[in-house]
Amino acid sequence: MTGKRVLVVDDDVKTVELVKLYLERDGYKVLVAYNGDDALRLVKEGHPDLIVLDLMLPGVNGLEVCRKIRQENDVPIIMLTARTSDDDRLAGFNLGADDYVPKPFSPRELAARVRAVLRRLPGERGPTEAKYDDLCVNFIKHDATLAGKPLNLTTVEFKILGTFVKEPGRVFSRAQLIEKAFGYEFEGFDRTIDVHILNLRRKLEPDPDHPKYIKTVYGAGYKLQEVSSGT
Repeated sequence: MTGKRVLVVDDDVKTVELVKLYLERDGYKVLVAYNGDDALRLVKEGHPDLIVLDLMLPGVNGLEVCRKIRQENDVPIIMLTARTSDDDRLAGFNLGADDYVPKPFSPRELAARVRAVLRRLPGERGPTEAKYDDLCVNFIKHDATLAGKPLNLTTVEFKILGTFVKEPGRVFSRAQLIEKAFGYEFEGFDRTIDVHILNLRRKLEPDPDHPKYIKTVYGAGYKLQEVSSGT
């Protein structure tokens, strides 16, 4: 992981310096911003491999920063916030955040999550490509297409779809998908996966309310629906 660039965005100087210290110990090059405008500028100029983004920022808040980044960039985003309600978390995930860390947090845990997200970026190892029906997932290029058209997935959506495509028909529990997507056990918030599945269906399914590809297996989890050979 040495050499990866991480952008840390928080209006609290002490928080930024503490996170910067721990990430630099792990060998990352750390960029810092204290407001949303500077964060957006550094995303374009600094080309970070991951962003640690506080929700409560002066001026352009974290949710708006996340939304603007996602309009043209799929860089992984870990959201920081003192807000702890499910609605606040869901708002971040709906805008394309990849992970969520509530304040106050352990800088060691945050550094571990950064490592986990970066370690699982597609294309670093494993199969080059997986195909299923009209779906094609390329792990080197980090893209997915449906009938030749790009799906424009976030990092977490890509990892979830890649997990399904590798094993069509297998039922994955929410806990298993969290492990595949985030690289660790994300305790107490299984709805995280439900939100990402919902967003993935919106991009993938002709009719998200009646999904063709990603099926819910009630009481068990989700699976990629097996397509018969005659279709």
